[in-house]
Amino acid sequence: MSKITTELLLERAVPRSTRLRKIETLNLSKLQLKTGDLDPRLFSRLRHLQKLDLSDNLLDKFPNSLTLPDLRVLNCNNNKLEDVTALKQFPLLEELTYENNVYLTLNDDYKVMFLLQNLRLLNGKDITKLANHVRRVNSRKLTSKVTAHWEKFFRDQLPEKYTAEQVKSIKKKFLKSVQTNVVYGPSSLSEFTRWRVKMIAEELLACSLGLDLGTDPESEEMMDENEEESTESPREAAGDVDQVGDFSSYVTVTPSKRKRNHSKPGSGNKRSKTQANTKEEAEDVSAEPLHFLQCHSKGNSREDFKTQLWSCVFEPLLDCGARKDPIVSSSRTVATCGGESVCLIDCETGTVLKKYKVATEEFFSVAWTTLTMVISDSRKKSHNILAAAGRRGIVKLIHVAADFCYGEIKAHKKPIATVCFSPTRETHLFTASYDKRIALWDIGIPDCDYNFKASQLLVLEALSIPLRIALVPTCPDQYLLAGCEGGCFAWNIKLDKEQKSRPFEAVFQFPDEDGGMTTSHRVDGLAFLNDDVIVSKSSKPGCIYLWSWSRSFDTKGKGCQRTISAVILAELEWSPTDLSYLTLSTCPAKHYVFCGDEKGSVWMYNLSNYTTAWTSAKGKRSDRRIPPTQILKWPELRDNGEQLTEVLINNVVSDPTFTYLVVLTSVNITAIWKKS
Repeated sequence: MSKITTELLLERAVPRSTRLRKIETLNLSKLQLKTGDLDPRLFSRLRHLQKLDLSDNLLDKFPNSLTLPDLRVLNCNNNKLEDVTALKQFPLLEELTYENNVYLTLNDDYKVMFLLQNLRLLNGKDITKLANHVRRVNSRKLTSKVTAHWEKFFRDQLPEKYTAEQVKSIKKKFLKSVQTNVVYGPSSLSEFTRWRVKMIAEELLACSLGLDLGTDPESEEMMDENEEESTESPREAAGDVDQVGDFSSYVTVTPSKRKRNHSKPGSGNKRSKTQANTKEEAEDVSAEPLHFLQCHSKGNSREDFKTQLWSCVFEPLLDCGARKDPIVSSSRTVATCGGESVCLIDCETGTVLKKYKVATEEFFSVAWTTLTMVISDSRKKSHNILAAAGRRGIVKLIHVAADFCYGEIKAHKKPIATVCFSPTRETHLFTASYDKRIALWDIGIPDCDYNFKASQLLVLEALSIPLRIALVPTCPDQYLLAGCEGGCFAWNIKLDKEQKSRPFEAVFQFPDEDGGMTTSHRVDGLAFLNDDVIVSKSSKPGCIYLWSWSRSFDTKGKGCQRTISAVILAELEWSPTDLSYLTLSTCPAKHYVFCGDEKGSVWMYNLSNYTTAWTSAKGKRSDRRIPPTQILKWPELRDNGEQLTEVLINNVVSDPTFTYLVVLTSVNITAIWKKS
């Protein structure tokens, strides 16, 4: 329930009022208000409000459509604002203060000066002359540069008679090129400059081509009536990273247990080309499907059901810190990768928030870290950074909040299979490559101009291609495990050793199909269920092993390249398929293991009744294979009447609280389930 009511507004009016429409001054400071508390329907009744105090609250942004047509003075001091562009809805604003919002920078000051034509005072300072310069001189010079760039490099690329597809292609290339090459003013204002350049470029294209470039009839997204569409196309990143406004094709599933709104005939609701149906006699499931998204399509084609999706990871919450209790350190935003793109998805709404694209890349892995960066005026601020890597052997570093790929690391000459950050050292990144090496990098911390320096700290030599890597939770700065094409290995990664290139310290052997032990097998699934229990999946069909790190590996043991028998605690019953690279994941806080199969199903194992016994030093191996707690069946998705078949589940990941389950497939569909 919202903290703001009609009674509260009347009480906090200055002076107190009996009618909302009579309020001219309103004090809503020190109420612990969050963005969701600002109800546009309620605020729309404040038609004559001129002064609003929202200081000392918890606002991270302003909702659109607050409808305060007469607002002249606004105080937002001491909040958590991250963006100011929504303030353009208050065109009569004359005085604005937002001091002590640590996420706002000098670039935001320039944005509001441009957006609010009547603004005179910003944070108590008269900005009339500077604002006029920003609105006139700055805009005139940028417009001149953007126009010159168009005339010199792009105008002649359009034929006399052009098609919509040609316009779309030119627009994409021009926006990318102009934001990269048009530079003006100090580097501290580079974000503002890119923002204005894109705005000017889009206006130029609309004028030159006679088109409204804000809409694209060919790329309308089809969604559930309850889903929201992202209304703001993200800014393209620098270099060869490019973002597209045509985010995805939506495949909508409505299970029998889920409420749905029935539209009236002739209501004009959008319908999807790709329909999905589930059987009415649905089993009593503990999770229900929310969204089925087709957002990694090559060339944004709705006909693309071939792009493989490989990796996903939930974004840590900045308020909680990436290194704290995982129960409260994850948002509902997930990063996914596959094909030439990386997407950020809101799991609740199914909205694709951002999309990063590299035309010559195939992304295999993504990972998050949280860096404390120094922004303008020597202030410090925590930012989530996304690392993405794949076939080219290059790691892209993306500052998501700024929609900016600020750098890359040429880590390997062959493809990178997987990446992960250290949980204790936020700048330490491990990259595992097809060159049979695992490298440890210090990616550094970018300054306010995004200058950074990366360095290689360590190289771990493997005998075969590493597919999955995991740091040992009890000693993440000392030991790393890797599931490889030729077995499961452990390395000592302690940095106080002088040796920069290291062989493996141990190789683990497991039971084989003949009843013996073997070290030679493909390990394509590897994760820790808790501080000690490891879950691994090997080429032995139909089996997932759970085994003990502490009982298998003696950290005091001497010598390298030891062969060690894994102390098996249990086996999980799984599909009899011999297909590889259908990886597994864990939810340690809820004691769950997840693994997809070759038929589009997700096998879920709740192991909370077993973990206590396994922690005992005398804990014995379970005599029988543990069956799945539940198997989520793939629904009957149809494309133009034809059912999608042969769906492989490449990866399944839950958030730390097991609220959402994200399923990545071999047919370019991201499925999102929500726990009931």
